[in-house]
Amino acid sequence: MPVHPDPIRGAASGTAPTPLSVLDLVTVGAGRTATQALRTSVDIARLAERRGFHRYWVAEHHSMPGVASSSPAVILAHLAAHTDRIRLGSGGVMLPNHAPLVIAEQFGTLEAMAPGRVDLGLGRAPGTDGATAAALRRTDHLDEGADGFPGQLAELTRFLDDDFPDGHPYSRIHAVPGPVQATSPGGVQDPHRPPIWLLGSSGFSARLAAALGLPFAFAHHFSAQNTIPALDLYRESFQPSAVLSEPYALIGVSALATDDDGTEARRQVRAACLNMIRLRTGRPGLVPTPEEAESYQFNEMEREFVRTWTANVVHGTADEVRTGLDDLHKRTGADELMLTANAHSGDVRLRSYELIADAYGLPNPEPSVSA
Repeated sequence: MPVHPDPIRGAASGTAPTPLSVLDLVTVGAGRTATQALRTSVDIARLAERRGFHRYWVAEHHSMPGVASSSPAVILAHLAAHTDRIRLGSGGVMLPNHAPLVIAEQFGTLEAMAPGRVDLGLGRAPGTDGATAAALRRTDHLDEGADGFPGQLAELTRFLDDDFPDGHPYSRIHAVPGPVQATSPGGVQDPHRPPIWLLGSSGFSARLAAALGLPFAFAHHFSAQNTIPALDLYRESFQPSAVLSEPYALIGVSALATDDDGTEARRQVRAACLNMIRLRTGRPGLVPTPEEAESYQFNEMEREFVRTWTANVVHGTADEVRTGLDDLHKRTGADELMLTANAHSGDVRLRSYELIADAYGLPNPEPSVSA
């Protein structure tokens, strides 16, 4: 099974100035089902692999009807069965929601399913509202999850490496699949271990990733005003490690291309804006249709949100999207652009990735028979 030899870095192909990847929120549009959304995810993952995108991540969210990605590990296992080469990962798993041992076992299992292809991206936010986070964690002390993130990360890393020191309460506990299998009689262990990425939308994770010498993924798609400060902090503070000799940062970018003059892209983005407004005002639902968004009467505060949000979505024709992505790459110096297409229709999302691949001249081999 051919995989890229470097689990972090990818090679830009075609005329792309930097590797392109996919962030999938598994969005569910009004009138559609989670089953349809997950089938679209398979279609996009196959397309991304065929066209030379570097990696494909899914993100953990909870209690959001329009986002069917509450279980990243389950989705990634499904995608692994339908792909052969593309890197798969979490963008991310919200570490405070889970026991570190559980994550180590889940991603050790994924690594055994797709050797050398799995990334473990971690975040410290709950990926939901406070009440849902409390239900997930079985505690009302949510601040402890965020404040304890560095300790949870250290524990998870030790489970992945199976290297708790003698005398530690967990020294006799092992994440399986994992390195312990190599030390058992007759044991042979796969050499791969999922690389850890830290995700963030502010300076906290940037600083921690730099201190630990880990790759960093920044959520430009919903925290654009913090992108350059966070990347600067990461690069200036970076300490070389056994994982990386120099900093490596990707940014998540909302991008949507359509076949027409950009009218449909603007309609889809407006619908995504309405969905975000409802989410932020405590009314989460399915992604509305463009027709519903066109008939919706936005108040002045909502219109200002639409203006601000839309300004950070790279959308329009394929050429316009390429120009916007190139400009963003120049401004941020990101080592990788991870594109997320927010639209009501799965077909629109799938077509957007195809158009962007075409705009950059990414390879376009014939689909395999099995696909």
